[in-house]
Amino acid sequence: MHGPEILARYLATPSPKADKHGNRWQYNSRSDRHSKVGCWGIAFDLLLTSSLLRRHVEDGKVVIGVNHKMTDFGTGRHKKLDLVIARPNGPVSDGAKTFAALAKDYAIPLTDSEQELLDELPPLFVSEVGAVLVALEAKAAMTAHIKAKPRLYDELNSSHLCVHGASKQALAIGYVQVNAATEFVSSVTNNFSLAAGEVRVTRHNQPNDTLEIIKKVTEIPRRSNNSDTGFDGLGITVLDFRNDGSPVRLVETSPAPSPGDLYHYGSMIVRMANEYDTTFAKI
Repeated sequence: MHGPEILARYLATPSPKADKHGNRWQYNSRSDRHSKVGCWGIAFDLLLTSSLLRRHVEDGKVVIGVNHKMTDFGTGRHKKLDLVIARPNGPVSDGAKTFAALAKDYAIPLTDSEQELLDELPPLFVSEVGAVLVALEAKAAMTAHIKAKPRLYDELNSSHLCVHGASKQALAIGYVQVNAATEFVSSVTNNFSLAAGEVRVTRHNQPNDTLEIIKKVTEIPRRSNNSDTGFDGLGITVLDFRNDGSPVRLVETSPAPSPGDLYHYGSMIVRMANEYDTTFAKI
C-alpha cells in the first residue's frame, strides 16, 4: 500500500501557495491539499489491488471525477466529494486529463518505483461523471482534537448519507487523517505573518487526543450490504508533524490502527477492492 507514505511525503513540503499573510503551510485547514492527495492515493492503491477495476479502465467503462457534487435523491441535499470513480456521462473528450496527470498537477512526489507502477496502469480519464460507483471523502483532525470530534463526525456522516441517498449501489469510502504530534503550529491561531518570528504553538495531550479521535471515528455507521446505512470502507492514517516545515512521520504503531484492524488503511483498500469486484462484476 502506497497511499499513507505518499501523503506523508507530500505534506512534508509546504504548499507553494501562501496565505494572505505570506505564510506557506504544510497543512492549512482552509485548504483541500491533504484531502485531494489522500484520495488520489486511495484510488492509486485501488487500481493496483483490483484487477477488475483496471479492466474497466482499459475498456473505457469508468472515469474519475474530482470535486464531484452528488445529490441525495430523497432529500435534495448536496455534497461535494473529493474524488469519485464512475461510469462516464457520454464520450470522453479529446485531450482529457488523466489520473496520472493529476499527480503532476498536485505535485505529488512519487518514488521511482511508484512512478513505474503508475506508468504501467491503463489511462484513467477525468471526465463528465455518470453513475457513481465509488465515492471518496477524506477529512483531517490535525489539532484541537477534542473540539474537532463533533465536526469530524457530522461531516463524514453526512457524506455517506448523501452518497447512498444518490445511489444505494455506490461504495462510500471515508478516510481520516489524524495528527499524533504533541505540538502543532496552526494556521488558524497563527493568523498573521510569521516572518517576524512569533509563533503560537498548540499543545496536545498525546496519545489521548489521537485515541479520542479514533474512538469517535469508530462510532460512524458502517454497512455490510446496500440495505444498511454507513460507509462501505473506513480507514485511518496517523501522522506526526508539527506543521512548521519539519519532517512528517507516518505512525504505524500504537495509537495507529494495527495491520488487520478494521480501520487500518490496508484493510480498507483490500475490503474496497473486493467489494468493487463483487458489486460491479457485470457492468
